[in-house]
Order: sequence, then structure tokens, then C-alpha cells
Amino acid sequence: EDMAAHVGASRTPQEVMEHYVSMYIHGNLGKACIPDTIPNRVTDHTCPSGGPLSPSLTTPLPPLDISVAEQQQLGYMPLRDDYEIEYDQDAETLISGLSVNYDDEDVEIELKRAHVDMYVRKLKERQRRKNIARDYNLVPAFLGKEKKEKEKAPKRKITKEEKEPRLKLRPLYQFMSCKEFEDFFENMHKERVLRAKIRELQRYRRNGITKMEESAEYEAARHKREKRKENKNIANAKKGKEDGKEGEFAAIENLPGFELLSDREKVLCSSLNLSPARYVTVKSIIIKDHLQKRQGIPSKSRLPSYLDKVLKKRILNFLTESGWISRDAS
Repeated sequence: EDMAAHVGASRTPQEVMEHYVSMYIHGNLGKACIPDTIPNRVTDHTCPSGGPLSPSLTTPLPPLDISVAEQQQLGYMPLRDDYEIEYDQDAETLISGLSVNYDDEDVEIELKRAHVDMYVRKLKERQRRKNIARDYNLVPAFLGKEKKEKEKAPKRKITKEEKEPRLKLRPLYQFMSCKEFEDFFENMHKERVLRAKIRELQRYRRNGITKMEESAEYEAARHKREKRKENKNIANAKKGKEDGKEGEFAAIENLPGFELLSDREKVLCSSLNLSPARYVTVKSIIIKDHLQKRQGIPSKSRLPSYLDKVLKKRILNFLTESGWISRDAS
């Protein structure tokens, strides 16, 4: 611009620049004065992307969108995307005292290089943790912002069945991105839905239903049947309450063999939490053994494994008091 002003208003800065480049750099004067290879050119010692001295190693992420109070709470410096207390806070002590001396031996040089390598590994680990925290929105979750965002844009509700595998697989989050994990869990959910649908269709087929129009009629009939059964159970429960027996025999009255018991035996089975069928089996074995002993025949029958000493004693006492066996035999 200064040269254009010196030449006069007839030339723009762009025209002045193009004239200089064409006449003095690419022209005869430039070919004669400027050598093909310029000596003492500065050598670039930085490594390729991802190397030990690469600028990409600690390239800061975009600053977090949080308030000033939240920045102070976290000790976060947004312009540097840095924290007052970093992971492995004392990592810089590895290289803070290093210095290059011309009289260093090879062993000392290798030791200093090892320290630099250790420090670079710690820097990589710091950056990796920041990337994971940023990818999975751990900072907003820590500040409680994640809940507000969920309220604004509600997603599919996570069931209890999904929470357990999510917790188990949480250590693997560091090896996959957030989107990959969400896609993985979403696919698992789709698989469960499809399996449930397949089971439902198989149930329809077992019941002779081959068209979806028939399934609605079948479900309505099944719902009515279950409703009638439920009403029947409620009526039976009310009847038992009226008879005053609902509390006594509710646990065993629907089990097989209940109708074979006397009132006293029902009370015994209910108190011992013993099914009627098992009680009848034990009762038959004990009475048979008692009759064989009275006839002088040795008893070889064995009592069931579910009959412990306490149950056996209670049943023996009951049978003795009822007159089924004599007191000497018991």
C-alpha cells in the first residue's frame, strides 16, 4: 500500500505487487540473484500428527458451554480447555529438572529421553480422559445439566433389564464412542422386542391362529376368560373370609389332596407349611410301619428326604393323639 501511494493513484496495491513479483522475482533479475536452493533454511523438527512432539497431541477441544460459577466450581479455564487440577497433577516433575548438556554421556541422554517419553504418555492419557468426558457428556452430568436436557428432549425410557448390562459394560466405554454404544444398546432393545413379537406369533400359531385379524378376537376372549377366573378367585376369597378359614388354609386349599384331609389335618399341614400330598405320603408310611411292627414284620420303608426331625416328631405326635398309632410305637 505504501509503494502504491509512492507511485501514485494510477496503480493499486495489487498491481504493484504483481509487477514486483513478475519483474524482480520471476524475471531476469530474480533468476540471476535468487539461488535455486536457499542455504541455512530452518529445518522443521516437529513430528507428524500423533508423534511425541506433534502439535496435535495436546490440541485443545472447543471450550465447554458452562457458566462462570460452574467454571470456578470445576477449576476450569475455558480459553485453554484446561483444569487447575489435571489427571496426574505431578507429571511435569518428570521433565521440569531436565537440561541438555554437551558433556552428557549416552546413558544420560537415553535416560532423559525416557523421561520425556514417560511425560508424553501422561499427556496422551490426560487428553484421552478429556475426550471421553466430552464424548459422554460427563461434565454436564456432574453439574446436573443432563437431567434438564433430558426433560427438554425426552428419549426412550431405559428399562430395568437394560440398566444392568449398561452398568456391567460401563468399563468398556473408553474403547468405543458414545454413539457406537448407544447404537449397540438400541440394537439390543430391538432384538428383545423382536423376540417378544416372535414368541407372541408362535403362541398364536399354537392356538390355531393364522391371521392377524383373528388375533384381536383371540386376545379379547382370553382377557374375558382371565377376568372371569380372577372374579372367581375373589369370590372364593370372600367366601373363605366369611367362613373364617381364609387365613388358615389359603396356602394349601388349591393343592392336590386337600379334600382328603380332615379339619385337624388341614390345620396341621397349614401350620407345618406341608403340602397335603406329602402329608398323606408320610402318614401312609408311618401307619404301615406301625402295623408291620405289631405283626412282628421288620420295617424296611424309608421316609422321604424332605421330612426332617422336627416335622417327623410333630406328625408322630399328631397321629398318636388322633389314635392312628399307639404311644409305645411313637
